[in-house]
Amino acid sequence: MKIKSILVSQPAPTDEKSPYHELARKFNLKIDFRPFIKVEAVPAQDFRQERVSILDHTAIVLTSRNAVDHFFRMCKELRLTVPEGMKYFCVSESVAYYVQKYIVYRKRKVFIGKQTFGDLLDVIKKHKDETYLVPCSDIQTSEIPLMMDKAGVKYTNSVFYRTVASDLSDIKKLEYDMLVFFSPGGIESLKKNFPKFKQDKVAIAAFGATTAKAVVENGYRLDLEAPMPEAPSMTGAIEWYIKREAKKK
Repeated sequence: MKIKSILVSQPAPTDEKSPYHELARKFNLKIDFRPFIKVEAVPAQDFRQERVSILDHTAIVLTSRNAVDHFFRMCKELRLTVPEGMKYFCVSESVAYYVQKYIVYRKRKVFIGKQTFGDLLDVIKKHKDETYLVPCSDIQTSEIPLMMDKAGVKYTNSVFYRTVASDLSDIKKLEYDMLVFFSPGGIESLKKNFPKFKQDKVAIAAFGATTAKAVVENGYRLDLEAPMPEAPSMTGAIEWYIKREAKKK
């Protein structure tokens, strides 16, 4: 099937040089953007009921920008001053860079993984004396606590924010050739907002193993999974898919 229109379940890119814009120009595609999920803060009052003391920890594990934002938001709501000696273990350079929004980078100790949590865990293992706090969402993948347990480090997993389905009631029909998802929450939102959706010839692309698994577990057909060796990005994977489909004719 020829791909002419794509719906990406994320906010529209603000950068004019976004690879999505380049992809649209290259293949004459109509690409729309619409977040299928949104993040809601866990109020400080609810957090207190978890009986988690942030200051009992010596290191924070940050797996996303949302984790960064909501960790520092919670500290502010609880009127806590984060100690100068607090260490930050960031899953990637982009997350570590984002931390600078809240701290003076040179005065703190920041440790960085290459990209995946497995990469970051290799760094964490070298600092087993720390007591880690992992700010997460309510739909955090079970992989993270399992890996922390296996590593034998002291840690607390705590929900700082919730991921909920966006209201997509203004979209009457999903009249696209491809739907692109980046999280299991996006798939849940698809089911909630479009319970009568029948996939038929609509291609579904998923980024990451957990998202791909959610596609299949919810009864949909998985047509494209990224990243792949020849295409580490979603846009690269879509281009690969379009070219592959064209060769079938």
